[in-house]
Formats: sequence, structure tokens, C-alpha cells
Amino acid sequence: MKTLYKPLGMLVSVVGGLAANAAFTRVWRTVSGEDKAPSATARNYTWTEVLIAAALQGAIFGLVKAAIDRAGATGYKSLTGTWPE
Repeated sequence: MKTLYKPLGMLVSVVGGLAANAAFTRVWRTVSGEDKAPSATARNYTWTEVLIAAALQGAIFGLVKAAIDRAGATGYKSLTGTWPE
């Protein structure tokens, strides 16, 4: 049964990545008023702006990924009775 979780876990991770991207975009737009966060090589932004954007993006992606992965594992256990490892 645990091998069944691998493809399901991959699908859950993709959905989590999409959700994290949407959440970060919304938060960044609210915080900065801009539609797109600066990339590391963006010339018109300061070091501080680029690093804050990266830290915020990492925090949001980590939080959403952990929440989605945990929810997927919990749902899998509810369906199969075993916890994926």
C-alpha cells in the first residue's frame, strides 16, 4: 500500500507548489503593490528588496508544502489505514 502513496504524493506536491505560488503572489502583491517579485538578478532592486522577497517566498513555500504534504499523508491514512513513510 505504501507504494501507492508515491504517485499520490507527487500529485499532492504539484498541487502544493501551485497553491504556494498563488499564495506568495497574493502576499507579495499586498505587501509591495507589485505583481511580480524581484529575481536575484533584477537590476532595479536593492539587495534588501531581493532578499526579503526570497525569504518571504521560501517561508510561504515551506509552510504550504508542509501543510499540503501533511494533509495528503493524513488523508492517505484515513483511506488505507497505514501512514505513508
